[in-house]
Amino acid sequence: MRPLDTIGFAMHSLGSNRVRTLLMLLAMSIGVASVVLLTGIGNGARLYIVDQFASLGTNLVIVIPGRTETASNTPATLVGETPRDLTLGDARALMRGDTVRRLTPVNIGELSIAWRGKERQVPLIGSTSQILEIHHLTMERGVFLPDEDMEIARPVCVIGAKVYRELFGTQNALGEMVRLGGFRCRVIGILGSEGRSLGLDTEELVIVPVAFAQMLLNTEGLFRILIEAKDLDVLDRLKKHISSTIAKRHYGEEDVTIITQDSVLATFDKIFRVLTLTVAGIAGISLVVAGILIMNVMLMAVAQRTAEIGLCKALGASQLQIMLLVVTEALLLSTIGGLIGMTLGFAGSWLVVQFYPTLQTTPPPWAIAAALGTALGTGFIFSLLPARRAARLDPIQALAKH
Repeated sequence: MRPLDTIGFAMHSLGSNRVRTLLMLLAMSIGVASVVLLTGIGNGARLYIVDQFASLGTNLVIVIPGRTETASNTPATLVGETPRDLTLGDARALMRGDTVRRLTPVNIGELSIAWRGKERQVPLIGSTSQILEIHHLTMERGVFLPDEDMEIARPVCVIGAKVYRELFGTQNALGEMVRLGGFRCRVIGILGSEGRSLGLDTEELVIVPVAFAQMLLNTEGLFRILIEAKDLDVLDRLKKHISSTIAKRHYGEEDVTIITQDSVLATFDKIFRVLTLTVAGIAGISLVVAGILIMNVMLMAVAQRTAEIGLCKALGASQLQIMLLVVTEALLLSTIGGLIGMTLGFAGSWLVVQFYPTLQTTPPPWAIAAALGTALGTGFIFSLLPARRAARLDPIQALAKH
């Protein structure tokens, strides 16, 4: 029997019972579509996080007070002491390194902002003019924080677009005095950026000079120090500079945690890859269910087509040829179902992008190959039992429909 005859026989068999064929195609296509769509969403989420971190530049180093790997075992912890704060003096000392391009200290808190009877809570960031470049923020109007000594507590602020709309509506906000906590502050600019910075919505931010933020929040410590290296090649030198400088200022203790942007990026990338694989595995279970459905339906088909199989064997078809007929039918089902599932999966990914344009839900090539491979694999494996049963039929009894 020629290969074309085998395929033609399988196609005729599939067309003779359309309801059965449609049910098997539906099961297989849903399984493949699930794998393609869910891996696409997982990959899109991973790419979104990578892009968000990459937009800050891979030269960024974050200095955090306290050593996370030893904080639970230090004597200071046992006596109830907290890690030594980072201060503006520490930030000033770190600026002296020849590997530093930009540096900005950061404080974060929450305060109320009020203007002419309107008031709301806002996240507050205390920083310097350098944060505009480090975090790639943009201005809609006005100016950003003045480029001056970080210890000058000038009472000025830059507000987010949403804060501007809720407090001022269509009125001009530049030059107006607002009340932040218990202090009066002049609005000098309005942010034009959208998205998130330091985990906060930029449209709801109020940014003030870091020394002024310390007055508002009643603290001398810093939340973070952000340092942008001059080049990727000097990151190791920059980390050594940070460690040695902090140790000199903190009585020999290197009590800070140094995080590089690329290490954070690699961690998130690894997490999302594992999650994507997990989701793909869960979706792949539906392909196994589809394979079991194919096996059950094929067993019924063998029982219904006993006479046809008996006639083929009576005409000289071998057991291998009979098995090949049944397996080919299952593989055709898997292939057609897989292609339909891929189409549905890509259509679903396209719909997700229409609702969430920032999430590029493009399935990775390995997911597409894995979905089709699993579909064909389950179709082949679960068709072996029906094929084996058909091949073992006695031709005389089969022709008699026993």
